[in-house]
Amino acid sequence: MNINEPGRPHVPLRPLWLCRSCTAAWPCPTARNRLPVEYHADPVGLHRYLAAMLQAAIDDLYRLSPDPGPDPAIMYARFLAWVRPRLLITRARLRIDASGNWCRPRGGPPSAKPRTGGEMPGGPD
Repeated sequence: MNINEPGRPHVPLRPLWLCRSCTAAWPCPTARNRLPVEYHADPVGLHRYLAAMLQAAIDDLYRLSPDPGPDPAIMYARFLAWVRPRLLITRARLRIDASGNWCRPRGGPPSAKPRTGGEMPGGPD
């Protein structure tokens, strides 16, 4: 079994907070793409989930290395700063194919241009 196969869940390996699938810092790029889609009907729930994961990660990483411990600003950027409400809506309207690329859903409006992960809807193209 390939460790990077699309069906493998990208979840944290605690207490290191690396992705169990791709070994990147969690939330990894794949998790950052998939989580907003999974929580498309509950964006507040996504923020609550990530805030809880942020607290757990800070606790775990502090126990592993208390001096100097995890930097709160870096941890906030890693867990919460990337989630943007307008991006959540766009990602919910799109789907991710098996290779992680954005695709317009079948039957979607012709104007629904797929965007890459870093672009904000309504921004310059």
